[in-house]
Amino acid sequence: MKIVMFGLTISSSWGNGHATLLRGLFKALVARGHRMVFFERDVPYYARHRDMVDFPGVELHLYADWSSVRAEATNALRDADVGIITSYCPDGIAATNLVLDSKVSLRVLYDLDTPVTLEAWKQGQSLTYIGERRLVDFDLVLSYTGGEALADLQRLLGARRVVPLYGSVDPDVHRPVGPLSDLVSDLSYLGTYADDRQSQLDSLFIGAARRLPARRFLIGGSKYPHTFPWLPNIWYIRHVPPASHANFYCSSLLTLNLTRATMARMGYCPSGRLFEAAACGTAIVSDCWNGLSDFFQPGEEVLVVHDVDETIEAITLSSAELRKIGAAARQRALDQHTAVHRAIEMESIFEQTFCREPVPVAQDLSASVGG
Repeated sequence: MKIVMFGLTISSSWGNGHATLLRGLFKALVARGHRMVFFERDVPYYARHRDMVDFPGVELHLYADWSSVRAEATNALRDADVGIITSYCPDGIAATNLVLDSKVSLRVLYDLDTPVTLEAWKQGQSLTYIGERRLVDFDLVLSYTGGEALADLQRLLGARRVVPLYGSVDPDVHRPVGPLSDLVSDLSYLGTYADDRQSQLDSLFIGAARRLPARRFLIGGSKYPHTFPWLPNIWYIRHVPPASHANFYCSSLLTLNLTRATMARMGYCPSGRLFEAAACGTAIVSDCWNGLSDFFQPGEEVLVVHDVDETIEAITLSSAELRKIGAAARQRALDQHTAVHRAIEMESIFEQTFCREPVPVAQDLSASVGG
């Protein structure tokens, strides 16, 4: 297939979770013989932190504004099989209209931020990727989040066919490597600052650092404010590019996974960081949300914590026990959660939609919705 996508960014991993996920997915799709074309608005904050522009087999179009690229996008769609708009695409509505006017066989929205999309829609906020007709005109809506979010995409936004396509990991990028001395920590956390994760970070991470002053804690990610409650035993790295994620995780005895509040409430919302850390073989301590056990088995492949006492208990486990948990998580990631697995799932979903085969409704809404 030739797949043309209009999205947020693949050239910069700074402050967003889209780039790393799409890079792995595109790599897998190209390896399976598909042609990928990606249109990305060239904005200053991503340009300043651009960490990849060469994608073998992927045609990347960076553009200044929609008017300057419209003709090029029209031409790219002329012989395309699939046109995809992603959430947070800055020109999503214009791109949607272009895809709908084209002769592509499949018109798709891939929402990588479903709970945030739904919350914004409920509050009457405008979105750059959903117009007045909502999702009615798309043949297919892919959702990064499962569970009740799938039904809400139909009920609130009029999606006709909804199927989850969860996050994944590229095991060539995220794999066990040797630790780096300046990244060594007892507990690490990798993630962009977000207000709706801060209470959990305060409790599970900062609370543990406060009570274990002799232990070393490490945070990596952008947008942390000057008012952040830093402690003497918390080290900070402002930006960790994807190529350095493996070193970051593998230098940690244990790493923390936190889910944004809007996503945790809906459940079935595995972050990309969860799969990345698992593929590196690092033991993970995670907040609790509905559906987590569908991806990793609590107690065996991931440690689930509810308060600082449980975080401290995890930190004080023996290194042998933590290595065992990390190895089990890595095996699960390699068996079920690689970018190749998601590429094959995407192919199957597209084929079913091309043929208009019904997608079965899962009773717990964790698999798929639509028909």
